[in-house]
Amino acid sequence: MAFDVARIRGLFPALGDGWIHFDGPTGMLVPEQVASAVSTAMRAPVSAPGGAFPASQRAESIVTAARRAVADLVGTDPAGVVLGPNAAVLLQRLADAMADGWTLGDEVVVSRLDEQANLAPWQRAAKRVGAVLRWGEIDIETCELPAWQYESLVNHHTKVVAVTAASGSVGTRPDVPTIVELAKRVGAAVVVDASYAAPFVPLDLRELGADVLVVSAQAWGGPSVGALAFRDPEMLERLLSASLELGVRGPARLELGPHPYPLLAGLVASIDYLAGLDDAATGSRRERLVTSLGSAKSYHAGLLAQLSTELRSLPHIMVIGDAMRRIPAVAFTVTAKKASEVAEYLASQGLCAFADEGTGGVFAALGVGEVGGAVRIGLAHYSNIFEVNQLVRVLEELR
Repeated sequence: MAFDVARIRGLFPALGDGWIHFDGPTGMLVPEQVASAVSTAMRAPVSAPGGAFPASQRAESIVTAARRAVADLVGTDPAGVVLGPNAAVLLQRLADAMADGWTLGDEVVVSRLDEQANLAPWQRAAKRVGAVLRWGEIDIETCELPAWQYESLVNHHTKVVAVTAASGSVGTRPDVPTIVELAKRVGAAVVVDASYAAPFVPLDLRELGADVLVVSAQAWGGPSVGALAFRDPEMLERLLSASLELGVRGPARLELGPHPYPLLAGLVASIDYLAGLDDAATGSRRERLVTSLGSAKSYHAGLLAQLSTELRSLPHIMVIGDAMRRIPAVAFTVTAKKASEVAEYLASQGLCAFADEGTGGVFAALGVGEVGGAVRIGLAHYSNIFEVNQLVRVLEELR
């Protein structure tokens, strides 16, 4: 495997701004090839699909290419790929469509590890029909989401189990296959938020067994678009349509209005970028994605181990959680300092990081708000050991 971080850094013009970017969980910087694909598509004539002229055919080919690219990324059929503005909007459409058949007493299972994008839609849907909301709890010391608890959480009333593939806050990667297996025993659908996992972990929806998986291109340096991927495209035909057009079939049932064609061109380019992370990867795009993301996973595991070890060696730093399976995201607190103060100090030293006050999501469940919140550090494809060492040095001086 050949993950050459120096080569990868050369793909990002924005790295020339002089800052060290640890703000990856909110969206990575944009590679040059993605920006070029968007601008090129904006310069070309593009019309609505369905016409016999080139501008219309170009639009149709962009949409088709975008569905194929997402399908290659997650290992599914392009006929089951729904395109939209972002993961939050798509999950809300999905929840509304799936809840159409629910009745009083049905149940939905969510988790404390999930971000609001995969919580709020199911909370609203459950409240609207009088369904019961049940929670998967996290281990407050490790931030693991124990899969065994789902054996008692799911039952014959369960309609949907919504769970994250990885936490963008504390990095935990739960045992999704086991959760899926337990949900399938009672006939519940499983919706997986892979927004934070997709940039770092090879995904295979068919192997995972979940019914629907959502990704957000911003997470890996793509444009502001997302996608729902259905393991079985026929499931789309059984859902309430959200389309403005009557009688539509397939992914269009959950798509609204015209597509942002230049952004979809950028989506394709961004997935091609992921496929090229390992410059020794060969074969089809799907094969290159599996190889490249496997290389990225190995590279970031080493970088994350170094960062975690160094942070835990500092007596005034408390790293939150210690899950066995992780993506390269870390959260920590600093003794006697609010997270906002730490983030401001880091910014004064040229490091980008976000403070979370701990009023919602996983940090609220952990009670982090009581100690002034947590600082979130997210590594990106272009992060390197020099930047990790610089972060540790700056934090050593913060007493």
